[in-house]
Amino acid sequence: MPLTELTATSRVTVFPLEKLTVAYTTQSSDERGLGDIGLVTVVREDGDELGHSGDELWQLARDLGGRTTDGDQARWILTQAGRARMVSAYRDLPDATWTAYIRRRFALDALFANHDVLMTGRIELTTRADCTHSP
Repeated sequence: MPLTELTATSRVTVFPLEKLTVAYTTQSSDERGLGDIGLVTVVREDGDELGHSGDELWQLARDLGGRTTDGDQARWILTQAGRARMVSAYRDLPDATWTAYIRRRFALDALFANHDVLMTGRIELTTRADCTHSP
């Protein structure tokens, strides 16, 4: 998938996952506002020259989650994001402004955690509010 840039203001949950700082938010595919697209992205931190692509999330799903298929890896990623939001694992930003650079879009074979699609990549949060993670 070519790089897709999205900019919005929405609720963002920021949480640590291994040595990454990850952000989770949702988007809607139509005017109903169902949040059927899950965006799980690696937060670009100050001084981060690596330019994370989001592939790190898929690697963690393989390495930590033991998942071998793309569908299982996508569900593992969404589970980590949903769990972090549910337990307020790190930081909840109710009205964060952000720009995401989406590198991968994966359509799930069935609705999972209210999502039909998972998008991964890198995100830059304009609303910083202490949302970086020190490993």
